[in-house]
Amino acid sequence: MIQFTTTLQKFDSNLWGFHFPVLEIIAKNFIEGNDRRVICWINDEFQIQNALIPYSEGYFLLINKDLVKKLNLSVGEEVKLKLEKDRSEFGLPMPESFRTLLEQDTEGNQYFEKLTPGKKRSLIYIVGKVKNIDSQLNKGLAILHHLKMEEGKLDFKKMNQLIIEYNQRSKLI
Repeated sequence: MIQFTTTLQKFDSNLWGFHFPVLEIIAKNFIEGNDRRVICWINDEFQIQNALIPYSEGYFLLINKDLVKKLNLSVGEEVKLKLEKDRSEFGLPMPESFRTLLEQDTEGNQYFEKLTPGKKRSLIYIVGKVKNIDSQLNKGLAILHHLKMEEGKLDFKKMNQLIIEYNQRSKLI
């Protein structure tokens, strides 16, 4: 684990937002081939799983505006970060509800396993960002249904529509 001080910055871009710059000499300690996943503690208050993203001045860690607000941070404010290599299977916690659905749906699980690590993380994030177990199950069922309908291809627009349909069905019950 490496601890260092950096500042909260914000890119002047529609693509990237808040981030923490990380010096290359620090980042190199956590990069193994194409794997740049880390666990990051912010001011000993909050832990996130993230990826070191290369750019012209070294590397950076993205942070969303909700977390900036929750931690009451301001652009230019100094923060203490601790980084550790993320050795978890997916780079973020797998919701138990989604794990159970994958175990029960052989075909859906086969399509899920063929996805890239980033796409798997995206789907896990979609399910895990809601804390209500019923909502997690609805999202998980819709995702697996989508993977099977599309034979493993991801179309986020179609999938999001299917999630809405699954959520509406559950309200009718």
